[in-house]
Amino acid sequence: MTVRQTRMDGVQTPVIPIIGEMIRHHPGTISLGQGVVSYGPPPEAIAQINQFLSNPENHKYQSLQGIPPLREAIATKLKTENKIAIDTTREVVVTAGSNMGFLNAILAITNPGDEVILQVPYYFNHEMAIAIAGCHPVLVNTDENYQLRPEAIRAAITERTRAIVTISPNNPTGAVYPEAALREVNDLCRTHGIYHIHDEAYEYFTYNDVKHFSPGAIATSADHTISLFSLSKAYGFASWRIGYMVIPAHLLLPIMKIQDTNVICPAVVSQYAALGALQAGVSYCKDRLGAIAAVRQLMLNELAQISHLCTIPPTAGAFYFLLNIHTSLDAMQLIERLIQEHGVAALPGTTFGIEGCYLRVAYAALPKDTAMEGIGRLVKGLKTVLE
Repeated sequence: MTVRQTRMDGVQTPVIPIIGEMIRHHPGTISLGQGVVSYGPPPEAIAQINQFLSNPENHKYQSLQGIPPLREAIATKLKTENKIAIDTTREVVVTAGSNMGFLNAILAITNPGDEVILQVPYYFNHEMAIAIAGCHPVLVNTDENYQLRPEAIRAAITERTRAIVTISPNNPTGAVYPEAALREVNDLCRTHGIYHIHDEAYEYFTYNDVKHFSPGAIATSADHTISLFSLSKAYGFASWRIGYMVIPAHLLLPIMKIQDTNVICPAVVSQYAALGALQAGVSYCKDRLGAIAAVRQLMLNELAQISHLCTIPPTAGAFYFLLNIHTSLDAMQLIERLIQEHGVAALPGTTFGIEGCYLRVAYAALPKDTAMEGIGRLVKGLKTVLE
């Protein structure tokens, strides 16, 4: 049988499984690549499992939009923490992770051939979803500190543009976008009749008293703003696959069509656990943020030893550094050598759409001692390979 080309041939291959395969061939490698936290869900999440099991009806399909108690808890959280009111202008949709939310949004608002503006570096699954939908990512570079450039974004808008995507706190850079910049982008979207898709998966992960801002809180934003949230990071919930979208009410029907086709409803057992997580509340993450911040500072101290070999723009969010490595080596070649010769792994910047040799390192997935051993290997490896 002749295998013909399909749209998936134009979609990049996920890099994390590729790095994972390299690690498996070199046991003992410490990975600084995975973007998760080291802690698990709160006890309140696990306790909800018994309530789920006690009702035989829970083993049947449930609401496409999410179980009502969870949506109510989300609405309360949004009003209290994000200053987003759920009223007749907006709807909450529970999704199987915020990646599903993003794909739902892209499929609902575009036709094949449309354009979606991404900031570079971008989150690779966003770029992949745009390609899967048959649309074109329009890439706009951030500045030297990975901050938004609103005038460049404005210049990239065409008659085919359907959305501008922002992520703050940012994956892969760790940048936190100031309220003024996000308001400017949101206003651009309102003026041009396009959508502002804002990913807030790392909303609680900020440092040095920097504040997170939700564009959905803007008074004029309801009709054109799609906000994406996730429990994966803050609640140690990655494998449970629960996120949620805040969408303009007019998008509910098309998004329900997409969700019904892809998943029918997110796993109900996970939704019950998510309800318990939200009952535990933001303090569950905040109580653990100090330990992550301490590892973050220790990593910065270690990386300062090799400032002549790499540049780390100042950032204040998520749990990543995107290192600009001063070398002509290809990023993937460098990573292969770091794994094979020094037992440490990171992710290449190329998968995030950035040219040159960049490495994304994560600092929340490992216990402090292991994380510091990993960064020690990275520093030693970069010195050995590059000096």
